[in-house]
Amino acid sequence: MTTSNPVGATNVQERTQSVDVSVLVPARDEAENLAEFVRLCGETFAHTAERYEVIVVDDGSRDATPRLLEELKKTYPFLRSVRHRSARGIADALRTGYLAAAGDVLVFYPADLQFKPEDIPRLTAPVLAGASDMVTGRKEGQYEKAFVSRIYNGLSRLLFDIPVRDLNNVKAYRREIMDSQPVRPDWHRYMIVIAAAQGFSVSEIPVPLHPRQAGKSKFGLSRIPIGVLDMFAVWFELRISLKPLLAFGLIGAALFFMAAISGVLLLTTDLGTRPLWTVIETALILGSVFFATGLLGEQIATLRAEQRELRRRLDEASSVTKRGA
Repeated sequence: MTTSNPVGATNVQERTQSVDVSVLVPARDEAENLAEFVRLCGETFAHTAERYEVIVVDDGSRDATPRLLEELKKTYPFLRSVRHRSARGIADALRTGYLAAAGDVLVFYPADLQFKPEDIPRLTAPVLAGASDMVTGRKEGQYEKAFVSRIYNGLSRLLFDIPVRDLNNVKAYRREIMDSQPVRPDWHRYMIVIAAAQGFSVSEIPVPLHPRQAGKSKFGLSRIPIGVLDMFAVWFELRISLKPLLAFGLIGAALFFMAAISGVLLLTTDLGTRPLWTVIETALILGSVFFATGLLGEQIATLRAEQRELRRRLDEASSVTKRGA
C-alpha cells in the first residue's frame, strides 16, 4: 500500500542536513493560508538545485496556527517553526528566525500568499551568484496601500541614498546583514537603508503582488505616523548618532558665537542692554545644554558600539552551535 506524498517533500528531506537558503516567514493568525503556502514551497523547492528550509515564526497567534504547523511538519521535512508567546512584531520575528536559521542566505517572505513562493528562487539567485548582497522585490499589480506606499518610498528616497524604489517588500539577503541590524520594533522596513549605508550592495527585481485570499491585513492607518517617525529615527541613527558631539557641538558652538557677538555689541553700541543680555543668557544656556547633550551622546554611542560587538559575537557563537547541532 502506498501513501500520497506532497510534491517536493522527499527531495527536500534529503537536503535538510545542509541548507543553502532559509526562508523566514513571520506569521500571526495565518492558519487559513499556511497550508497552501507550505505546499507551494514544496512544489517550488522540488525544482531547485539549492537546498531550502522554511522557518515559520508564529508571532503569538491566537488561531489554529500552532497546531497546524505541527501537522504540516510531519509532511514537509523542510518546515520548521518557532513560537513567540505574545505578538512581538515582524522585526523581532525576523531576528528570531535568523537565530534559528541554518542557511547563509535568508529570505523574508510573508505567509499571506500575496507573494507566491514560486518567486523565491528569483530573489535568491543574485545573492547566491554573488551579484548582490541584498535583493528586494518591487511590487507589480494592484494593491490597497499603493498611495501610502508611494508616499513612504518617496520620503525614503529624499532622506536616504538608496538604489531601489520599493523598500518594504519581500527580500533575500546575506546572513551577515542581520548582524548589524538594530533590534527595534518596525525597523525591518529600513533593512535596505541600513544595509546600503554599511556598504552592502542592494538591487531590485519585479515581483507580482496577488490579492489576499484569506485572513486580515495587520496594517492599519495608525501605522502611518509610526512609519514616518521611524523614518526620521533611522535618519538620525545613520547621520548623527555615531558622532553626536559633532552635531550637537556645532549647534552649541554657534550659540556661543552668538553670545560672543551680542557681548561685543553690548560693549560697543547703544542698542540697549536688556535685549542683548537676554540674547547672551539664552545663547549661553542653550549652548551649554547642546554641548552637554553631545558629550552624553558620545558616552551612549560608545556603550552601544560595545553592545553591538558583544551581540555580534554572541550571535555568531549561537549560529555556529545551532549549525553544528
